[in-house]
Amino acid sequence: MSSQDIPEENLPAEQAEEHRAVAVADEQNPFADPGLPPHEHRIQDTDERAAKRSERMVALLFTVSMLATIAFIVAYLVIPNDKSIFVFPIGHISAMNFTLGLTLGVALFCIGAGAVHWARTLMSDVEVADDRHAIAASPEVRAKVHEDFRQGAKESAFGRRKLIRTTMFGALALVPLSGVMLLGGLGPAPGTKLRHTLWAKGKRLVNMNTNQPLRPEDVMVGSLTFAKPDGLEETDEEFQNDIAKAALMIVRLQPDNIKDKRELDWSHEGIVAFSKICTHVGCPISLYEQQTHHVLCPCHQSTFDLSDGARVIFGPAGHALPQLRIGVDSEGYLQALGDFEEPVGPAFWERG
Repeated sequence: MSSQDIPEENLPAEQAEEHRAVAVADEQNPFADPGLPPHEHRIQDTDERAAKRSERMVALLFTVSMLATIAFIVAYLVIPNDKSIFVFPIGHISAMNFTLGLTLGVALFCIGAGAVHWARTLMSDVEVADDRHAIAASPEVRAKVHEDFRQGAKESAFGRRKLIRTTMFGALALVPLSGVMLLGGLGPAPGTKLRHTLWAKGKRLVNMNTNQPLRPEDVMVGSLTFAKPDGLEETDEEFQNDIAKAALMIVRLQPDNIKDKRELDWSHEGIVAFSKICTHVGCPISLYEQQTHHVLCPCHQSTFDLSDGARVIFGPAGHALPQLRIGVDSEGYLQALGDFEEPVGPAFWERG
């Protein structure tokens, strides 16, 4: 251990003298400790009118922040989503996005600028030097810290500058409302849309590949056929949203191989219809194993047994695939006998 690592009070007198920092550098002590420069008072420390001007400036910044937050909320409620404006040199951009970004930026900037201006002009700027101490503070040190905190709070004039305190609380209270308003951008509540699809009684099952209605003889044992509701076309504006819930997979099993009684009752001559949408995260199921009657989701390997109510036998899926009750119409085409009795796809908070 060198003499630099030994506390000064434990060094011999002659070494302690050399160990101490000096105010003027020389050959023996090349590192000088000039100490703190004399404190210079700011104009706000000596002139109460200047302090009042600074207080009004800080309050103005906090007030502008509040007004900007209010403007953010108004813009979010009033400006149409499809309205665009020209901003040089960017070009045409969304009027709502531009206004929301501008107002929120001004609100946050004014809070920061107000806090900085308050600290630089009104809070105490006296520099205080303290000796380094051990990590575990003694009771005396803790008492000193508490006293320093109380003294700092007093010198910040937080209790005396009521205008600053009031406007700062107002700005800090309003800014979080911007985040609350943004929650509306998640879109309208789904209502009962998650519980219903395009399937209804009398809707024919249409082959996704041929776009032709399906007859029982079109579905062979061991084959996997994908179907959609009659009338749903890829050119429809809402096709992706509708097929995401209505996509169906058709499998023909030997009736003796169907273990679940309800599944057998809801089938037609061993033809069963289940939702194609995995109940884990909504991936489309496309892999079928004829010998075991299992279908596999390619995303996370959830496996369902189509001979036993499409229950989950492996993987992270939380529940079985919903089954669609089917039959045949007067012309011999496969048709739905109603909608799914439970929501398709992943579970959600209202699922019973």
